[in-house]
Amino acid sequence: MGGDALTFKLFGLTFNATNIISGLVIYAIVFFVLFGMSRKIQMKPTGAQNVLEWLIDFTNGIVRSQMPAEETGHYSFFAFVLFVFIFFANQFGLIFNLSWNNAEVLRSPTADPVVTLTFSLMVITLAHFAGIAHKGFGGYLKGYVKPFALMLPVNIIEELANFLTLGLRIFGNIFAGELLLKLVAGVAFSHGALTIVPGFLLELLWQGFSVFIGSIQAYVFVTLTTVYISRKVSE
Repeated sequence: MGGDALTFKLFGLTFNATNIISGLVIYAIVFFVLFGMSRKIQMKPTGAQNVLEWLIDFTNGIVRSQMPAEETGHYSFFAFVLFVFIFFANQFGLIFNLSWNNAEVLRSPTADPVVTLTFSLMVITLAHFAGIAHKGFGGYLKGYVKPFALMLPVNIIEELANFLTLGLRIFGNIFAGELLLKLVAGVAFSHGALTIVPGFLLELLWQGFSVFIGSIQAYVFVTLTTVYISRKVSE
């Protein structure tokens, strides 16, 4: 069933080595996959280049559908990188789930709320900076008291809710999916041959469903990211 995360202490602080190792592995995977896809760019795209161009068009479409036309060029690459990384992070634990000495070494980083809330904080902070850069500090602050001053506490609560829901939504889906996979695997080997076959079939079924959920969550995260930024840079 796995165990706790692998941790280490440095300067009196406790660090989650599982998230660090898993994140670095995913960084490497994303780099080599995208590098391999873009290594031989041709005027007539084939194979991997087709997939890469489709991914770029897909994320550009998300940005174009949510943001003002003059702002899309500023955030298209960010949306592309964010989508690809979260997609691989969501699927990572379905393939690589390694434990050592009752501690997890490799798993999906997005199955940890600290990671997903960090992504959420990054997005919300970027949205605020974008709003200040676009409207000026005074114009940005005025947005919190529109259409009247009594909206200030409501708008502040909304910002906090956006931060929490953006991060916890993806965590809940990925964590629940991986937990159920472990439970199914445990049941499959609980009664020998009697449960191995149905457990194996159920495991395959849930694996496929988890791939779908991970893809949808990457899409939802990037879509909401562009929505939040768009709200800050739109009049």
